[in-house]
Amino acid sequence: MKTKYYILGIALCSVTGLGLTSCDNEEFLDVTAYDVVDEAASYESKANAKRALNGVYDMVFPNDTYDGDWGFKPNLFTGCHPTIDTQATGWDKDWNSQNWNANSSELLSGWKHVYAGICRANDFLEKLKDYPAENVGGEKSLKYLEGEGRALRGFYYHWLATTFGRVPMLATGENGANTPEKAAAETYAEMWDFIIEDFKAAAELLDWQPWDGEYGRCTKGMALAFLGDAYMWKAYRLSPEGKNGIEGVGVAPTTPNECYQLAAACFQEILNSGTYKLNDSFTTLWDPASAWGPEAIWVEQLDEGSNWGKWDNLTSKLMLKWYTACPENGGWGSLYLSWEWYSCYEKGDKRRAGSCYTGAVPQIDPNNPEYDPQYADWIEPAIYGVNPYLQEVLGKGQAGTTTKQFHFNNGEWAPAIWSSKMWRTASANYKAWGDGHWSPTPIYWKRLPNVMLDYAECCFRLGNEAEGWAQLDKLRERAFGKYEAGKEDELTAKYLPYYNSFADWVGRADGSTDDGGLFIKTRTEYPIPFGSNDNLRMSAKEYYTQYASQKGFESPVWKVAVNTERRKEFNCEWCLRPDMQKSGFMADHVAHNYPKRNVENLKDIPWTNRDYDYNDLKMDMPIPQDELIKNTLLEQNPAYRGNN
Repeated sequence: MKTKYYILGIALCSVTGLGLTSCDNEEFLDVTAYDVVDEAASYESKANAKRALNGVYDMVFPNDTYDGDWGFKPNLFTGCHPTIDTQATGWDKDWNSQNWNANSSELLSGWKHVYAGICRANDFLEKLKDYPAENVGGEKSLKYLEGEGRALRGFYYHWLATTFGRVPMLATGENGANTPEKAAAETYAEMWDFIIEDFKAAAELLDWQPWDGEYGRCTKGMALAFLGDAYMWKAYRLSPEGKNGIEGVGVAPTTPNECYQLAAACFQEILNSGTYKLNDSFTTLWDPASAWGPEAIWVEQLDEGSNWGKWDNLTSKLMLKWYTACPENGGWGSLYLSWEWYSCYEKGDKRRAGSCYTGAVPQIDPNNPEYDPQYADWIEPAIYGVNPYLQEVLGKGQAGTTTKQFHFNNGEWAPAIWSSKMWRTASANYKAWGDGHWSPTPIYWKRLPNVMLDYAECCFRLGNEAEGWAQLDKLRERAFGKYEAGKEDELTAKYLPYYNSFADWVGRADGSTDDGGLFIKTRTEYPIPFGSNDNLRMSAKEYYTQYASQKGFESPVWKVAVNTERRKEFNCEWCLRPDMQKSGFMADHVAHNYPKRNVENLKDIPWTNRDYDYNDLKMDMPIPQDELIKNTLLEQNPAYRGNN
């Protein structure tokens, strides 16, 4: 058996000048053991060079210095909440109504976090040029070191560019110390050309398999997936709907059609490589046994093997279970899912059950004679009023629980639906504050369905309609459980053991309960039963032709289809708003999936109360006010000028 080695946790950067800076002008001096290792020592062997590179990887993970919640905040707030498919209470709710501003702390912490990663990458790549290949293990090692450094820099810039629009582009050798002020890229095209160049170089330097079999490293597949994405973003910014009044074409490609052609070629290369395939079951993607599964292209894997985490372990410090759990079960109210999102699924699509749990809302109980099918096409018993992975009753079975209404009232109204992508491997209530702090979770930045749907969009735009629909149909076959058929025992054997080991750890395997309402028993069946619903699946073209007409969208049917599939596949995965935006679908989505309405008695009505006018210009989020003060060459984005 081939051993897989993983890059896990936080890598310690102890190299002089190796990215111990950010663009905030002060913190680059705030380091410990500044001269522990001589700079040259980091490049005198392959092992040392890899350790130096780990300082760049370090910023992929949560980091107390800049943003202890990286991977959830700001990523969920900027990548999902503006779609309104994910929602929040408290001060977080501003992210559902375009009320974020230049003083939003999440924007500043995210900005600082990724620029710290960029500065580290720039310092690493600059110093790497000074040492011969034999110092770091030969030409092949040198290629990997440069390729991974450039892929990581591209990854950090990708988040900045898809969040803020035009940003300062620090090049190799530039950091917060030697370049304290720099203007943003003059045009979107100039910025995306820089990012494209990084991913293009990385794709040429890296291989399909990770260096030395260490999963977690950037690969050719990761670079190509982001390269195709970057070409699509450039196409969007060259189109009238994405310019925001800022002209510029940059270097070749200089037309949207040329960009889509190059993007399609990247995605086709990935699909033809044979490196990736869909997981047989969508529902298992967030299980510990799916870590770096067959469809994972680029993942932030918060996983310490079989070890429960500690408070001083940053890899396990991202508190996803608290952010995403039902408040009556110990959650904090940062994440809810909308009933509009819930009702967009067709009967038989297993992605819904694999993504959420609902309150036990009597109006949507199909056994209720007053059940109104407008609320949802059907309700899955496995997720109705319970977290089946942890066997926790939502609301803990208490009398008068507010989970038994459409909108949970925790001081403010929010939909009574919670994500199972992040609240499934550890309780937010029972044994949660001691050794049970850790919640092993994969945060997917790119997986195969991202490539399939991006490729489908390119095919539609380039006139290859048949291939576009074919990609959607393949994805929908998995969604309806077709690939589970005949593999039920195999899948159960792989994915069930973790949940029974959790039951053993909790110590409730006898089925008894404590006063928190936690029922744990040993099981023989996976929490969401495996099996096929494929007899219920319509072809993508047939279904979405009807769906688009029924909803009254202004976009062409293919755009409705691709982006509705994204909604079903990627909720809570950070890419949803960026993907819908670069497709030019956000305004149509908000207008028709979340029409303005003034709802009374929210506990009895599922729909979201949207009372603001959507503004597409605000998707270029405001440059943080602190950065505008420190960097006088920066200008605020147009939608926020005079409104900070």
